[in-house]
Amino acid sequence: MRDNIPVKHVVRTVVVVAVIVALLVIFGNSMYTINEQEQAVVTTFGKASTVNEPGLHFKIPFIQEVTKVDTTIKGFAIGYDEKTGETISEESLMITSDYNFVNVDFYVEYKVIDPVKALYASDQPVEILKNLAQSCIRAEVGSYDVDSVITTGKNEIQNAIREKIVKELEKQDIGVQLINLTIQDAEPPTEEVMEAFKAVETAKQGKETAINNANKYRNEELPASEASIDQILKEAEATKEARINEAEGQVARFNAMYAEYIKFPLITKQRMFYEAMEDILPDLKVIIDNTETGTQTILPLDSFVQEGE
Repeated sequence: MRDNIPVKHVVRTVVVVAVIVALLVIFGNSMYTINEQEQAVVTTFGKASTVNEPGLHFKIPFIQEVTKVDTTIKGFAIGYDEKTGETISEESLMITSDYNFVNVDFYVEYKVIDPVKALYASDQPVEILKNLAQSCIRAEVGSYDVDSVITTGKNEIQNAIREKIVKELEKQDIGVQLINLTIQDAEPPTEEVMEAFKAVETAKQGKETAINNANKYRNEELPASEASIDQILKEAEATKEARINEAEGQVARFNAMYAEYIKFPLITKQRMFYEAMEDILPDLKVIIDNTETGTQTILPLDSFVQEGE
């Protein structure tokens, strides 16, 4: 009996300790604390709710799950590495409305305003915000000239980009709010890019010169061409009228000749013959040989034709 007493005592002690530990674990899992600038999302059988009051709170162990969400203002850089300060060309290099290249660095500040949506509306709300910001930045910078981006238009550009991002976040509804967006730096790109840009500018100026020369040549030649066209048309119209008048005159002459021919066929034939011979042989002399009397008469064709007419 004396040998068994310590064993029972040990077993009882172990059981008591195990129960106490289990109670402590359960009790510990049923409590959680929310700090300032922090909210909690409590999930009960898949249904999420928000707890936003700082302090000690309780949950049902093994039934409810708690996820804490930081609601402080955070930020990220676009165009450069925050740790090293090195430029990220893929993000910073942009083209302006006057086809200039420029490196622009931005810093975006945001905070979570709806923890449930921030956790469950999307997988990576911060990445979505960054992509939206980059898209809006490139669209807005591309609508300004390089001087405005580097010097005078920074505030205007910042405000315009901020408004665009806010509108896009309202459409996305991912529980994240834009607090601020600022241009950290804006400068021309590296020497290599500048050389390439100069080559592009030279080509662009050459293009403009060629276009101006072509327009000048067109402006000089077009009036002369139009005048030449007008002259050709007038000459063609005059030729047309002359040909028509000539044809009508020939028709009238033919009709008159035909009328005479109908009346006096033989005389008309002779007349036409003499006129044709006059045209062919203007110096022709007509000799009339009278074999009966033995006389010859030389008649100029012109006189004969004139007398005949």
